[in-house]
Amino acid sequence: MLTVDFSRFPLAPGDRVLDLGCGAGRHAFECYRRGARVVALDRNAEEIREVAKWFAAMAEAGEAPAGATATAMEGDALALPFPDDSFDVVIISEVMEHIHDDKGVLAEMVRVLRPGGRIAVTVPRYGPEKVCWALSDAYHEVEGGHIRIYRAHELLGRMREAGLRPYGTHHAHGLHSPYWWLKCAFGVERDGDDAALPVRAYHRLLVWDIMKKPLATRLAEKALDPLIGKSFVAYATKPHLPQGISPGDDAAAAGPAAGPGTGAGTGSAGADAAGGQA
Repeated sequence: MLTVDFSRFPLAPGDRVLDLGCGAGRHAFECYRRGARVVALDRNAEEIREVAKWFAAMAEAGEAPAGATATAMEGDALALPFPDDSFDVVIISEVMEHIHDDKGVLAEMVRVLRPGGRIAVTVPRYGPEKVCWALSDAYHEVEGGHIRIYRAHELLGRMREAGLRPYGTHHAHGLHSPYWWLKCAFGVERDGDDAALPVRAYHRLLVWDIMKKPLATRLAEKALDPLIGKSFVAYATKPHLPQGISPGDDAAAAGPAAGPGTGAGTGSAGADAAGGQA
């Protein structure tokens, strides 16, 4: 299940890609399949070991084209172990809401992204996430859980402050918001067979949808994404800067012109920026 839309965020074979906070590796695997040179980085050692195993299995099965490479490694998002301008593409999906120093993470991503490179940032959308917080304290009070809810304009503003130029936004996973509302209502701590019947039933629907991708649910999610999509997705570029001008100076000079709605594939960016709610 991908949150980044690679039709809006295309990769070229050989692109150097950092999947920061890769988790189970879903975006890293897709980039590898598309011929990129991928680094999947996370602070969770157990998940990184599993991602490395999957990379090896994909290589053995011939799932990645010639020239593609994949590395899984532990690391700290606030102190990335890479030189400046190391990557053509950076992806950070459903991570920023967990990190206290989100500005520091953005600064590190901008540092390792080459001028002209692109970044994809995804976070829980404001409206659906607010419902989850209202239904369940346990949803966000667990160790390592969500510590903030971004409005669209807040995330885009932080990206601009870091020196990025947003060029498109959209929402994803409209079918998943009701699942999380049910889980919060019946108890997020109840998993598997212990989960309430409505939660188990909806989970089976989501698994069926992910495995089979039937037309009916694809159309339903396309209709639901602008309304209750679980994730807010923003795409941006790191501009080429004349010598002596800092990213912050460029972002300030760009002002509103760098905002959403200025490029193709902006989806519902205009409504988000106007309403201030993702």
